[in-house]
Amino acid sequence: MIVAFSVTPLGVGEDVGEYVADAVRVVRESGLPNRTDAMFTSVEGDWDEVMDVVKRAVAAVEARAPRVSLVLKADVRPGVTDGLTSKVETVERHLSA
Repeated sequence: MIVAFSVTPLGVGEDVGEYVADAVRVVRESGLPNRTDAMFTSVEGDWDEVMDVVKRAVAAVEARAPRVSLVLKADVRPGVTDGLTSKVETVERHLSA
C-alpha cells in the first residue's frame, strides 16, 4: 500500500514549513519507505503501519496548530512491495523507449 498525503496547519499564517517538517519527521522516523516532494509525502507499508504513521503525522501538526487539513490518496494493492520505486522506474522506462 502506498499513501500520498499532505498535512497543512490552518490558522498559523502563511509560513507552514516548520509545521510540515514536524509531520515529515514522523514519517522519516517510522522506518517505512517514503518520499517527500513539494506537494505530498508518500509512505509505503501495510495498512495498519501506514495509517498509524499518517495519524501520528497529523497529531504532530495538530499539537501546534488550531486546525489541520489532511489530503490523502491511497493505492491499496496487496502483495506489491517497493511500489514507490518500481512505479517510477516503469514510467521512466517508457519515457526512454
